[in-house]
Amino acid sequence: MVRPADKLVTLAHGAGGKATRALVEGLFLEELGNPLLAPLGDSAVAAAPPGRLAFTTDAYVVKPLVFPGGDIGALAVHGTVNDLAVAGARPLWLTAAFVIEEGFAVADLRRIARSMGKAARAAGVAVVAGDTKVVERGKCDGLYVTTAGVGVLEHDLELTPSAVRPGDRILVSGTLGDHGIAIMVARGGLDLEVVLESDTAPVHELAAALLRLGGRLRWMRDPTRGGLATALNELAVAAGLAVVLDESALPVRPQVVGVCEILGIDPLYVANEGKLVAVVAPDAAEQGLAALRAHPLGTDAALIGTVESEPAGLALLDTAFGGRRIVDMLVGDPLPRIC
Repeated sequence: MVRPADKLVTLAHGAGGKATRALVEGLFLEELGNPLLAPLGDSAVAAAPPGRLAFTTDAYVVKPLVFPGGDIGALAVHGTVNDLAVAGARPLWLTAAFVIEEGFAVADLRRIARSMGKAARAAGVAVVAGDTKVVERGKCDGLYVTTAGVGVLEHDLELTPSAVRPGDRILVSGTLGDHGIAIMVARGGLDLEVVLESDTAPVHELAAALLRLGGRLRWMRDPTRGGLATALNELAVAAGLAVVLDESALPVRPQVVGVCEILGIDPLYVANEGKLVAVVAPDAAEQGLAALRAHPLGTDAALIGTVESEPAGLALLDTAFGGRRIVDMLVGDPLPRIC
């Protein structure tokens, strides 16, 4: 195996020749290696287990690339694993495509690839195929990563908005807004003394715990861009029902509340990268909550609301002052480049 000799990524590393081979074999294969990736063919060939398959894809353009609690490599794994998990699938395989800016430090690229490999192994998935492209200096903000994922559904549940019923309960697996606010603080444009880490983490084990509820689990989602408010607005519209949240039950760290007050944004709209929100039958709420809290990633899980018949298609918030207000769909992007 030949390691890349250059300290910086050059256009030659994207040309498909010896430099590309050195980068792929000596960096990516070394950090992400597994039996399915090792042949470095144009496609990975794997035996699919019985069951329905789930497939997803996502691109990651986070700024900064390394932030408190994670980096773009771990984030790319977690984001794709989580999309599969909340669909009710057991994540199996990922692909990863890297768009690298000329002049990017090879040592930094290795650190990110190593983090990606560590995150994949911890989540029980393998990066089985990939691609590398290098663009001219100034044409890419350091590094962009695109991942795709495949998982298997080993049950016959249909976790869709059409399964949601009036009276169902809404659970969230932990504190809201940690990722988005951690990224914003890490950018350094705010003169704030805030210690906060991103919540980026795989939620597949949390999802698996809720799947044991069987048909009493109605729906799951990971509330990333647009936050909890956007995910629940989409649910309300698709289900033709109302989602009512209890403001006093929402788990939000004081640091997140403080930064959001300074920035004039609502924590409900801030991205999370290691949380899930679920709707369960009324008689499964306590069991589901206990299942989440039994996992290290779910210790702050909370029962935060109820599904009602009216007003159809709206998300509402019962405030701590005794009123009720509409939680509208997000307009614009108050925190860009957070994933």
